[in-house]
Amino acid sequence: MEQTTKRTRFHYSTEQVIEKPFNWSQMARLFSYMKPYAWTLLPKTILMMLIVTAVRIAVPIFIGVLALDYAIIPGDLNLLYTFAAIVLGLYILSWVANVFRIRWMNEIGQHMIYDIRTALFNHIQRLSHRFFDQRSGGSILVRVINDVNSMQDLFTNGVVNLLMDIVMLVGIVVILFMLSPELAILILIVLPIMFFISTKLRRKIRRSWQTVRVRQSKMNSHLNESIQGIRVTQAYAQEKENMAFFHDVNTDNYESWKHATKMNAIFRPFVELSSAIGAVVLIWYGANLIQSEVLTIGIFVSFAFYLGMFWEPISRLGQVYNQLLVGMASSERIFEFLDEKPSVPEKADAKPLTNVKGEIVFEKVEFAYDESRKALHEINLTFNAGQTIALVGHTGSGKSTIVNLMSRFYDPTKGRVLLDGRDLRDLKLDDLRKNVSYVLQDTFIFAGTIMDNIRFGRPDATDAEVLQAAKAIGAHDFIAKLEKGYNTEVEEKGNVLSVGERQLLSFARALLADPRILILDEATASIDTETEVKIQKGLKKLLAGRTAIMIAHRLSTIRDSDKIIVLEHGNVLEEGTHDSLMQTQGAYYNLVKSQYAAIAEN
Repeated sequence: MEQTTKRTRFHYSTEQVIEKPFNWSQMARLFSYMKPYAWTLLPKTILMMLIVTAVRIAVPIFIGVLALDYAIIPGDLNLLYTFAAIVLGLYILSWVANVFRIRWMNEIGQHMIYDIRTALFNHIQRLSHRFFDQRSGGSILVRVINDVNSMQDLFTNGVVNLLMDIVMLVGIVVILFMLSPELAILILIVLPIMFFISTKLRRKIRRSWQTVRVRQSKMNSHLNESIQGIRVTQAYAQEKENMAFFHDVNTDNYESWKHATKMNAIFRPFVELSSAIGAVVLIWYGANLIQSEVLTIGIFVSFAFYLGMFWEPISRLGQVYNQLLVGMASSERIFEFLDEKPSVPEKADAKPLTNVKGEIVFEKVEFAYDESRKALHEINLTFNAGQTIALVGHTGSGKSTIVNLMSRFYDPTKGRVLLDGRDLRDLKLDDLRKNVSYVLQDTFIFAGTIMDNIRFGRPDATDAEVLQAAKAIGAHDFIAKLEKGYNTEVEEKGNVLSVGERQLLSFARALLADPRILILDEATASIDTETEVKIQKGLKKLLAGRTAIMIAHRLSTIRDSDKIIVLEHGNVLEEGTHDSLMQTQGAYYNLVKSQYAAIAEN
């Protein structure tokens, strides 16, 4: 029960209902994505919409006033056939216009969905690590996929339907008053009541759709986590607990949808009730007007047609408004991400990085992930160009924080980090990161071919250069034994490869990228001795002429480093070569002794 409670708090902490009033300026921002098509597809779509609307408004006049009063009652069949032919022609014209309207509006809608999703994805790519520290992969996925998809109906149908219905309502109201002003006033008196009710419902409907989006995000976040961690779940026999937790999340999602659709469903019965009241008034008062010869039968029939047509767009406007509310809930979540600023921004006047030598200096650098957890305490370090420097220390000593600051994944809370004498905050981020490569303990392999994975850090590399990098690092032998060699498809995370093979690919990727600074973060911690021997041979070529920073718990792998820096709780305890540190018999000496003692015991 305690575990479930913790996981529930985790999922619910990053996704909350956004409390803001309905913001038309935000909707205008959303529809600004229609601008590129405002002078191409949109005018044609509106023209087709006007044709369809004009036909629908004109037909009741032909059927009621003209056909009844001027053809059927006088018995003029030729005129009746003429009117019938005209109505048929109008319907054909409306059908053709509708085909093009739907086609062009769908095209506009899909363009807008594409543009919003592209803008969102591109923006997320530029956000800093702190943003991803605070959100799960599943919740981000929901914004890019579900929240953008939820606006599809609004873009493809809602916008044009809104215009159509407004034009139709205005046209119908004008004609109703032209046919019979007193009857029109009597029937339309229910509109203020409908407006009052819809206003009261608006906030509740909008909040219910916001809740739906939040619950969807939580469900997708848990689903993503469950898939990623399925091996751990099965290893600890936690399948039942996981299924029970998913059942709770899924039930919450179901209940939120149920409530939202229930709120939507409340509006339509009011429209139908208003329509029924209007029909009763028409029959009662219209019959009196016919008996008084104030109204003809043709006008009465046309009025009945228009009255039936009047409540249809009213009902659709309620649906469009619901679509606007759904769009508003989703757009708030999308714009929340789009308005997120990188915590590591690039200056407008950032300088390009050229002729990199690779000297890195930390000047009185402090860093804290949050107010209660300081990771570094005013450290001063110098990494000379071309040197291989090892960072050692217990977990939480600050090793990973130092290398994260080198790549400017984070900025120091205090002090500065210099590369070749220039503050990293003054440099272009792309230039900086192209000169820094990472080889991590847990190597990430992308879905695609082995060739693509090695080429990842340098997409313009030739096949020959890829082969050369793989051979230099010792990866070519195992790749050549695969059925399709370098064209072998590997799934995400490269599960078809062993840990050592994935690590060799990671080294080949780093060598091909040809960085001036190389960071090896526990790069050989999870591999066997035989593979480590291969990697050690490749490392000599990989490290030649580069500034290399190695994080390693296996102290035997860093004996030949030019400098070893010992860290503890964010402070530098000592630094020097392996021999000099062993002679001083300080913290490093004790680490080495404890490791050898542990090996001897095993």
